[in-house]
Amino acid sequence: MGYAASIVPGTPVSSPPLPPSLLRSNLNPNPNLNILPGRRVPFPPLRCFPKPANDRRSLFPSTAISFSSSSPLSADAIPCKLDSLVSEFRSLPHPVDRVKRLLEFSGSLPPLPDASRVDSNRVMGCTTQVWLEAKLDEDGRMRFWADSDSEISRGYCSCLIWLLDGAMPSEVLMMKMDDLAELSVGLPSSGRSRVNTWHNVLISMQKRTKAFLARLEGKVPYEPFPSLIVNADGIQAKGSYAEAQARYLFPDDSTVKELVGVLKEKKIGLVAHFYMDPEVQGVLTAAQKQWPHIHISDSLVMADSAVKMAEAGCQFITVLGVDFMSENVRAILDQAGFSEVGVYRMSNERIGCSLADAASGPDYLSYLKGASISPPSLHVIYINTSLETKAHAHELVPTITCTSSNVVQTVLQAFAQVPDLNVWYGPDSYMGANIKELFQQMSLMTDEEISQIHPKHDRSSIRSLLPRLHYFQDGTCIVHHLFGREIVGKIKDMYCDAFLTAHLEVPGEMFSLAMEAKRREMGVVGSTQNILDFIKRIVKEALDRNIKDHLQFVLGTESGMITSIVAAVRTLFGSVDSSSAGLVSVEIVFPVSSESITGNSANGSQYVVPVQDGDVTLPVVPGVASGEGCSIHGGCASCPYMKMNSLPSLLRVCHSLPDENNTLLAYRAERFKSKTARGKSVAEVGCEPILHMRHFQASKELPEKLVHQILQTRSNGGSIP
Repeated sequence: MGYAASIVPGTPVSSPPLPPSLLRSNLNPNPNLNILPGRRVPFPPLRCFPKPANDRRSLFPSTAISFSSSSPLSADAIPCKLDSLVSEFRSLPHPVDRVKRLLEFSGSLPPLPDASRVDSNRVMGCTTQVWLEAKLDEDGRMRFWADSDSEISRGYCSCLIWLLDGAMPSEVLMMKMDDLAELSVGLPSSGRSRVNTWHNVLISMQKRTKAFLARLEGKVPYEPFPSLIVNADGIQAKGSYAEAQARYLFPDDSTVKELVGVLKEKKIGLVAHFYMDPEVQGVLTAAQKQWPHIHISDSLVMADSAVKMAEAGCQFITVLGVDFMSENVRAILDQAGFSEVGVYRMSNERIGCSLADAASGPDYLSYLKGASISPPSLHVIYINTSLETKAHAHELVPTITCTSSNVVQTVLQAFAQVPDLNVWYGPDSYMGANIKELFQQMSLMTDEEISQIHPKHDRSSIRSLLPRLHYFQDGTCIVHHLFGREIVGKIKDMYCDAFLTAHLEVPGEMFSLAMEAKRREMGVVGSTQNILDFIKRIVKEALDRNIKDHLQFVLGTESGMITSIVAAVRTLFGSVDSSSAGLVSVEIVFPVSSESITGNSANGSQYVVPVQDGDVTLPVVPGVASGEGCSIHGGCASCPYMKMNSLPSLLRVCHSLPDENNTLLAYRAERFKSKTARGKSVAEVGCEPILHMRHFQASKELPEKLVHQILQTRSNGGSIP
């Protein structure tokens, strides 16, 4: 039978008895923490009454609760207390009254001694300093102590300790963030709110509880993921994989000088993707300070930057990325009137991409044919596809390109702008599933919350669009595919209280985990640029607070991002005085599988072990020592295609320009001379979906031409005019 709590009528709520968790002083590991006799503790007394069987408010099934015979808590103490606390705050309709009540709760919390106010006890993500100490007592119950330099945060901590101190570990882990949703206390503010203290302290309580349980069950503790720690004094690498990443953050001066010299002499612009090899990115980052026409970004901005370089007088553009990126740069330069500017790749072999390959196969063609017979339809294609794919797709179904940072707004605007529309997204299956899950979550929000995401939508419109949103089922990025169950399980146990970042291309498990963190302002889900911007914002906020802080970020995307992250963090450190910068350290964690596929030959040397991804066999660079290699179970998140852009290739191409003897024909990004099925130029038709996206980015609306194409397919029986 479930129970509900009630405040006893007629009992003054301002002077209730001391909570049981604060009375058990004999279990207090800190002898200096004494409860003063007669001290007012503003918690309501509890009286539990049987609830009707159909009352669904019980947050903890009674069958799941077990207490030892020596427990001072009743069988339904935690849900009873929680209901009482919710009732307490519900009875105070005005925010200022709830804050006053929270300040009263703050007075019941004994202060932690200085010896416990240490970095290892800090709760990450709170806007103020919060410390939490935990212990498993001799009765197998969790004991908690907390403190903060903010009275409001102390109030939150006081409530949580009153709820969970003395509970069994399983009961602590049963508490959910949603259980605290009705305890909406705090002052309106921008950015991360103190209200998130509810969630962050709870997550920290549960993380420490899991650690105690693992020890009780005799489980071998997880080895921590490798990480890089950046502070005002420099960089510290933890783990051999991190050491390998850090090795190239400070490149050889002579190599930088050689690259800058040839770029200046021959007026070469250089665009590179965030996922570039750390050795290359280290050199490029250093060279940027001496030559402005070097840009590292995501795939869309690469083409924009190339146009700016051409406008500034660059005669050649070198592209460090996969082939569809160099194709896009070539096509966009032509569209902008710079057909005379040469564009060069970094390999004489094909530099592929698993997503681009998925979109060029027969299965994707069948998917688009299905879309073409279901008018009105719009095909939203990921930027990470070839120009040829975009062209052929656009002739089948009206198509607009998207990026991971604008795809959600693109889809929402399309549904708002075109009645009864069907949207067909592809080719990334994980991203498609994550977008659909995001919309399903939105369907449970209030109309006001939804309007903040998109002003033309409400709960009814979101629910109506869900059956008309389709996504391709067989396309993945081989890098983000690695963030699967093994990685997520380890993050939940070891890094659940850290800041979590995830690219929108990751599998659903990682997406859900990062979305949960995002809801409490502890995570981001989006593009590479979104991830970088999030880390920069959190670091800047920490520097502005001017208090000692350690920020830990789990990098849920390709490990090549680390160079840009470190450069951005070091720039932020340099923008404040040394005393402020010295207070903050930033740790970037690389999720690496425990199951390395690194092999050894008979003579002990490492060799390349191929990985099968569908029909594609990929050579994967062996990992470094200590089992921190790449693994299809959740490895080092390092793209083997991107690593084909080597430093020797870059220098060789640059020194060979201008290519008067045609020795670089295989490196040249050629224009598409082929025609579409309707006899049009592949380059011309393939650029149109990109131009549609640029219009949307500028105006926040689909262009009239695209809307006309969508509506005409209805009247033409699915055929594009």
